[in-house]
Amino acid sequence: MKSSINAKLSLIGVAIDLGAGTPGVSLGPSAIRYAGAIDKLTGLGYEVKDEGNIMANKPISPKTDGIKLNNLDEVVRVNTELCSKVAEVMQEGRFPLVMGGDHSIAIGTIAGVLQHKKNLGVIWFDAHGDINTEETSPSGNIHGMPVAVSMGYGHERLTGIGGKDNKLQTDKFVFIGSRDLDAGERKVLKDLGVTVFTMHEIDRLGMTEVIERAIKIAGDGTDGIHVSFDMDSMDPIYAPGTGTRVPGGLTYRESHLALEMIALSEKLVSAEFVEVNPIIDNNNQTAKAAVALMGSLLGEWLI
Repeated sequence: MKSSINAKLSLIGVAIDLGAGTPGVSLGPSAIRYAGAIDKLTGLGYEVKDEGNIMANKPISPKTDGIKLNNLDEVVRVNTELCSKVAEVMQEGRFPLVMGGDHSIAIGTIAGVLQHKKNLGVIWFDAHGDINTEETSPSGNIHGMPVAVSMGYGHERLTGIGGKDNKLQTDKFVFIGSRDLDAGERKVLKDLGVTVFTMHEIDRLGMTEVIERAIKIAGDGTDGIHVSFDMDSMDPIYAPGTGTRVPGGLTYRESHLALEMIALSEKLVSAEFVEVNPIIDNNNQTAKAAVALMGSLLGEWLI
């Protein structure tokens, strides 16, 4: 364990797949626990408190009258509860490590962290942009919108979670591993000037250069870095159990190197691992990868 990382850690599961188009990711927290997350973290020297799961309820209908967003009511309820839990954990002086669940849960995680870290930097590992709004989304699935919401764009019930004034700065946000962006997302990313390291940049520059730049952007002059790691940022060879697989992603070692370097920066204040879907996985391979990556992010060293 890195001495600079908080030794007291809370593990928070969020059992929701209502923000996604593929069912099953609500089982992700259980799969990650089964893959040995608690043993991994306690073995690294952390005092781990398992906070259990925040549970989503299946609505009768995914649609709210006049609103394109799927399952809006329940996604808002779950993320509001998650925001409160993350803020509570940090108030107790503990490090929040959130397990998903679909990526809509980043709305609640980040809103909770912002209660304590007003000037937060974010490094977001993802094949996708997740910066759609109701107007630009092709599907209406909210797991494609958490970045927009966390920056203050989107439906008012989503942007209101944690307070409308507690939002991310666009110039302190970094994408890594992007390779599948909607047309509306490409436009808004350019308009906002958000830093995006696509797989093209990773191939050209190498992960060491990319992550050094990312840490500087998200870490210099901020209150710390939040890491949001979508398992679909990795190539499906290494993470088959995720609902929106895109070929040509991060390798296993590139992923570990990136997280190891963030740990070495001594700027990490919170993290989440999302989109583990054991229903479509191969022998819990993706959950096992998530646990191994948690170790690298939280200071596991060979020597």
